[in-house]
Amino acid sequence: MSGETGCQLRVANEQDYGDLLCLYRELMGDLPVLSGSEGAAVLSRILALPGTCISVAEAEGQVVAAATLHVLPNLTHGGRPYALIENVVTLQAFQCRGFGRAVMTFAQDQAWAMDAYKIMLLTGKAAGVRGFYERLGYSGDDKHAMTLRRSPARQPQPGNLPQ
Repeated sequence: MSGETGCQLRVANEQDYGDLLCLYRELMGDLPVLSGSEGAAVLSRILALPGTCISVAEAEGQVVAAATLHVLPNLTHGGRPYALIENVVTLQAFQCRGFGRAVMTFAQDQAWAMDAYKIMLLTGKAAGVRGFYERLGYSGDDKHAMTLRRSPARQPQPGNLPQ
């Protein structure tokens, strides 16, 4: 599917691993990003999860923006699922050109196609980020997001990774 920016919008596959690593390194700054065979194995598990996909925008022969979508089963709202969007990122060199909006719209369309009754996301406090999501229709007026983080992050052991 082509976006309004002239990019190609699609769901990521395992061949996108290198481009996704570049994106996530920009997103995470100094925080670690899995790489090598361990990272490739985690990507394979992510792509195999029912209701989960990584939406990407491809331009100039590379993936320049991504958003991870999780659509989760639910017992409320008549059994309709809800969705979470995480790890939204556009390469710095491609920012402010509509790629982020395109990949978010693509992810949202996928959530609505799976009959999600709502989409949730958390956003950082960097300048302009909240406004980006507000222009896409998101609001923080009716709910208050909270997180609980395990710090320091535990080191994954080969036997305790989710399958």
